[in-house]
Amino acid sequence: MTAAYEVLAIRYATRTASRAAMFLNHHVYGEPDTPIDMDFYFWVARNEDHTVVIDTGYGAAGRTGRKRRTELAEPMAALADLGVHPENAPQVIATHAHYDHIGNLAGFPRSEIVIGRAEFDFWTGPYARRQQFAYTTEPTDLAHLSEVRDQGRATFVDRQTTVAPGIEVIPVGGHTPGQLIVLIATETGQAVLTSDAAHYYEEIELDRPFTWLTDLEGTYRAYELLRELASEPGRVLVAGHDPDVMRRFPSDGQIARIA
Repeated sequence: MTAAYEVLAIRYATRTASRAAMFLNHHVYGEPDTPIDMDFYFWVARNEDHTVVIDTGYGAAGRTGRKRRTELAEPMAALADLGVHPENAPQVIATHAHYDHIGNLAGFPRSEIVIGRAEFDFWTGPYARRQQFAYTTEPTDLAHLSEVRDQGRATFVDRQTTVAPGIEVIPVGGHTPGQLIVLIATETGQAVLTSDAAHYYEEIELDRPFTWLTDLEGTYRAYELLRELASEPGRVLVAGHDPDVMRRFPSDGQIARIA
């Protein structure tokens, strides 16, 4: 029997934007543009046998040249406060390669890094340098992905894969070419971390794509899969950037306890 995991969402930054900036072609919905908050998270799943860090937040490079945010915690310090230390080489799942998800990957020099094969291939390939793609990444972060591969620490996935007992990843694409969602066994069922396959719950509920994506059709397919997963008893969805995460789940300070 697979041991259940404690699953935590750590909120490390927040910002206020507009709905027109957050949702693709917002004007087609015929709704007024209003403010909307965006939270920044990474996640930890752990039990007595295994600790997994899901994404690592943005690092020093990601703090410069970006839109104004209120920083609530430094990701590596927040992990240390939870007793998660790089020297113990926890497994790290990189759901995708945007700056706010792999910014501290270099802080885990001994860890196995799980990443979608399509994600790695795209962001280490020639089109990653085009401005529309490059805006959401940091060159140093992308260069580090190649270092991880060369060190033999990368685990590439191109289909639904069990990466640890009780933890599966599914490449869905859409937002990025190899965007992953993560399914984690809990005491009550399964937590589904959407990461940026769905930044906000309303993306799934209203079929409303986020503004940044690489494949619109793939984005809609990801929403369909997430709706299907959410229909199963015992499963809970955890959106990637939605402030509602802190309201839907018990929270203490900047940490929401998913399970």
